[in-house]
Amino acid sequence: MKKNLINILITLLITLVIYYFMLPPLNISDLTFWIFVILILGIYLMVSAFGSLRTNIFTTRKKGMSLLTYGKLSFVIPGIIALILVINFFCSPLFNANSYANRIKVDETKEFASDVPLVDFKAIPLLDKESSQKLGDRTMGAMTDLVSQFYVSDLYTQINYNNEIIRVTPLGYADIIKYFTNRSEGIKGYITVNSVSGEAKLVRLEKGMKYVPSAMFFENLDRKLRLSYPTKIFGEKNFEIDNEGNPYWIVETLAYKGVGLRREVSGVVVLDPITGKSEWYKVGEVPTWIDHVYDASLIIEQFDDWGEYKNGFLNSIFGQKGVVNTTDGYNYLTMNDDVYLYTGVTSVSSDESNLGFILTNMRTKETHFYSVPGAEEYSAMASAEGVVQDKKYRSTFPLLINLNNKPTYLLSLKDNAGLVKMYAFVDVTDYQKVVTSDASLGIEEAARVYLSDNSVSQGNLTSLDIVVKEINTAVIDGTTTYYLTDNSDNRYSASIKVNKELLPFIKIGDKLSIKYYESNNIRVVTEIK
Repeated sequence: MKKNLINILITLLITLVIYYFMLPPLNISDLTFWIFVILILGIYLMVSAFGSLRTNIFTTRKKGMSLLTYGKLSFVIPGIIALILVINFFCSPLFNANSYANRIKVDETKEFASDVPLVDFKAIPLLDKESSQKLGDRTMGAMTDLVSQFYVSDLYTQINYNNEIIRVTPLGYADIIKYFTNRSEGIKGYITVNSVSGEAKLVRLEKGMKYVPSAMFFENLDRKLRLSYPTKIFGEKNFEIDNEGNPYWIVETLAYKGVGLRREVSGVVVLDPITGKSEWYKVGEVPTWIDHVYDASLIIEQFDDWGEYKNGFLNSIFGQKGVVNTTDGYNYLTMNDDVYLYTGVTSVSSDESNLGFILTNMRTKETHFYSVPGAEEYSAMASAEGVVQDKKYRSTFPLLINLNNKPTYLLSLKDNAGLVKMYAFVDVTDYQKVVTSDASLGIEEAARVYLSDNSVSQGNLTSLDIVVKEINTAVIDGTTTYYLTDNSDNRYSASIKVNKELLPFIKIGDKLSIKYYESNNIRVVTEIK
């Protein structure tokens, strides 16, 4: 008995050490918990076996653990594994296809042109995460008092901050020595990068952040969360700021069916990295300034399950009627003070075309599917790169925009140094229709060139007869543009590509029939005769 008590105490001590580093949730629906349990049982068996070797492992005396007891415990581990497999088998899509499909509600009745506002080029997030990281690193490099002590995290969470689209990321301790020398004051800043203007700045805090991933001991973020919420299963961690610029960690909490199956977000923990105070909010009660309640991988997983199992499990394997899934890659749109995930939807055969795409609110999980058959994102990227293949530019993952009431891909083309050299517009419905423009001319000029190209299909246009009052011309990016004013002092721009047989010969007083769209107080002509 005394020997067994010693074995238990030794195992308990090892358990505390493993728990300190492993930090598993004390929750039977999480696979990590059962790995922890099996590990502890294994350690107890080894400790007991080692103790028995010091006496006589083949005897049944009460000196250590008997063969019979050792044998019984040895069967517990495979028993746990078998039980998990059985439970998960009955919780699998084979028996619960509808439950998997219904984790996300998809509204298929919406129209793209009415739901997504026309693009505002003064508020479009052209900077992707990679470019934001370069700007953030450059900003940090200029801070001589901080650069040797801290590093910039690669999180760069995209949020809507007081109607500005920005990426925000915290600093971290450069190494363990820097942690000990700076921990009393904490980390006194974070970096923001404006995704529209590219402005990057370091925001300094009066009081430093102490609860961060790079901290040690009980100030480590993961350890702080686990000890505060021992039974919660944590998902993705995001760094956000509220409307006053105060930093917070936003951490998903998850719920499973079976063991690690059919995950769903149950709420979020909002933790103040300065004070360590935290509060858990269940889904539906999360403060509105928080943009990321659901992580992108979960939304994509749930939509794929909806697309695969909405007509039953057998159909997902054999008939595959109506089976769809998301394309590789995703991006974000910002609308109505919320951040939306965008990704394409294609048939299960994974061809190079999309059936449409989804927009999902990252805070509420409200999801809309838009039936817009067209190019798959990577096909559009390859098409844009092909136009400038001699320059060997790399395309960013496309942004989906509403340009003149038509879904259009907007891409940036970068050189080997990661600098944006050109913009490309690709027609979603026909990725062979690509127009590129030098980035130095600005995104609005790139859009004008795209919409003036006769090969590009147009959306809703206004038809009008005008009388020419003034004519001016300019050569932009090698293309002649005509600037006209009519008798009502309305201003128009028309690329030579619109009608190269007519435009060079027009004169003041001529009557013209045109089609145009509005763009920043000028009417861009797409057809003229």
